[in-house]
Amino acid sequence: MGDRICAVIPAAGRGTRLGHAVPKIMIEVADGVTVWHLLHRRLRPSVEHVHVVLSPEGEGPFRELAAAELAAGEVSVSVQREPTGMGDAIFGAAPHWRGHEAILVVWGDQANLSPGTVRAVADAHTGPGLTLPLVAMADPYVEYEFGPGGLTRVRMSREGEPCRPGGLSDIGVFCLATAGLEGEWARYAAGAGLGAATGEVNFLPFLPHLAQTLDWPVRVVPVADPDEARGINTPADLEFARRAYERCGS
Repeated sequence: MGDRICAVIPAAGRGTRLGHAVPKIMIEVADGVTVWHLLHRRLRPSVEHVHVVLSPEGEGPFRELAAAELAAGEVSVSVQREPTGMGDAIFGAAPHWRGHEAILVVWGDQANLSPGTVRAVADAHTGPGLTLPLVAMADPYVEYEFGPGGLTRVRMSREGEPCRPGGLSDIGVFCLATAGLEGEWARYAAGAGLGAATGEVNFLPFLPHLAQTLDWPVRVVPVADPDEARGINTPADLEFARRAYERCGS
């Protein structure tokens, strides 16, 4: 596959809500098995490189955790100095992924992501545009709206935008072609409003911007299991991930 896809994992957040002093990507789901280990196992067969964006405090511990993969050159890291949002983390790391045809953005707490979904997205992403794995959720945290022109809006409950029961949600995975992507983000970020609650230029509304403003095609990969959308945000989420690992062991 050459240099087709680079996975980009924004993982500069802190695990303080879970009572941990390390980034969520480094939290253990089993003895000696962290979220990072799960993500790496599930991503690596389908991508050519993995890049992880960390906080200044998280960089050193993560380099120790992923020392073998870093030494092999299959993983790289960069640092987001200030927690200014996912978009800034992704595009601040552009020097590490711009030589690839596409980036597979994966949130750093998606411990329930399946390797089958990763493979389906990688296989579906051919040429320009976006490829999004989406799942119907009883109570979605974000909701993707489609109209005659394709993807028209992403509602975000964390910014006070109500999401409708049964709406389509993402699973924290987004595949984007890299051609023209950096410049378009810079133009978008310069004119985009800040989120009402976060005060950030959010990444998710950039996706309908690409679809509507640049007429980028959007491919949807249906996901059947809503558990794949469950990141680790609360102690209950972490316990769920630990039970899931006990069941499948991978």
